[in-house]
Amino acid sequence: MSAPASSPAGSPASAPAGPADERLAPRSTARKLLGRPELGSVVGAIAVFVFFSLVADSFLRASSMGTVLYASSTIGIMAVPVALLMIGGEFDLSAGVMVTSSALTSSMFSYQMTANTWVGVGVSLLVTLALGAFNGIMLVRTKLPSFIITLGTFLMLTGLNLGLTKAIDGTVATKSIGDMQGFPTCRDLFASHWTIGSVDLQVTILWWLGLVAVATWVLLRTRAGNWIFAAGGNAEAARAVGVPVARTKVGLYMAVAFCAWISGQHLLFSFDVVQSGEGVGNEFLYIIAAVIGGCLMTGGYGSAIGSAVGALIFGMASKGIVYAQWNPDWFQFFLGAMLLLAALLNAWVRRRAEAAR
Repeated sequence: MSAPASSPAGSPASAPAGPADERLAPRSTARKLLGRPELGSVVGAIAVFVFFSLVADSFLRASSMGTVLYASSTIGIMAVPVALLMIGGEFDLSAGVMVTSSALTSSMFSYQMTANTWVGVGVSLLVTLALGAFNGIMLVRTKLPSFIITLGTFLMLTGLNLGLTKAIDGTVATKSIGDMQGFPTCRDLFASHWTIGSVDLQVTILWWLGLVAVATWVLLRTRAGNWIFAAGGNAEAARAVGVPVARTKVGLYMAVAFCAWISGQHLLFSFDVVQSGEGVGNEFLYIIAAVIGGCLMTGGYGSAIGSAVGALIFGMASKGIVYAQWNPDWFQFFLGAMLLLAALLNAWVRRRAEAAR
């Protein structure tokens, strides 16, 4: 009987098995988790929740959860676009006072023109978007750092809010518009609430969750999301491959302005009057929420979901201290400590993720 024929050279049977391409190797669940920007913030949120559950008996009540979610949503609505802007490599120090500017514009226009409040809401939207476009256009035209551009806008808006309110209304607060036509329907959209059992839920929670969902879809499923990451990672390299960096950054500033408009209308229709000095300092809370959520100060890294978790940590901390009956003066210390710990944890997670690739 003849011997079996040998396989031809180079055939699969005789070819030695070479090392597999590591890019094609399946990634473990642990590696995927380490690659998520919001991992550190999720760990922090769990720790904060457990901590206040142990030290504050009333923290776990259903009614308390509604209060925590409301506090989180008021920061979270603005933290979402601020996170996208930071991923794009920029900052906006005018975001806090822009919320107040939006509310003042809507209130004063409606009152002075004796118009339906929806007209004031529409005018406020146009004015607020124009402010966002101004920040973006100034940034891309002058090439100045966004810190300088938006710090200038912050100071100008702070002065305008106070000066125009005094000049038009004679006081530092707007006139009441609660009895004007359109106010009830505007309140339904921007400041309504409903009760489920013993939990009082504000409509801002829906706005917040909706914005997180839209922003996450944009970042992960659209070309614009790729542009945002590219513009924040390396703007010059992004331009070289055709990314419209200038247009992307102007759009991001207008997104911040749009969310400032939503927050401003909530502020107005919750109380029907607005204090012209409100909003100063809130821009730091939005940035803190984004950083706790995993956004890097250098841009090119982060997520909208992370900003939501960062806002949730803020809400749990601000209300947990009250439920624990601590001196509220400690809140700023707690917030600063959370910021430093989150930044260190995020940096560690990112190094581990890069090492695991």
